[in-house]
Amino acid sequence: MSHVYKHIELTGSSTEGIEDAIQQALSRAHRTLHDMRWFEVTDTRGHIEDGKVGHWQVTIKVGFTLEE
Repeated sequence: MSHVYKHIELTGSSTEGIEDAIQQALSRAHRTLHDMRWFEVTDTRGHIEDGKVGHWQVTIKVGFTLEE
């Protein structure tokens, strides 16, 4: 069986950390995208507030199976 995948780019943010930023992006995308299969972190950055990390921003590519 063959599959065709499409991928999109998402950016999640979190004050808690990198993993939470990824989960925020995936949780939101899950509401409208079906059959998500994989993700790849492509960029990690953060926002500085008062000399400390204010929040993390993580950009991911997400692959999902196209429906028949």
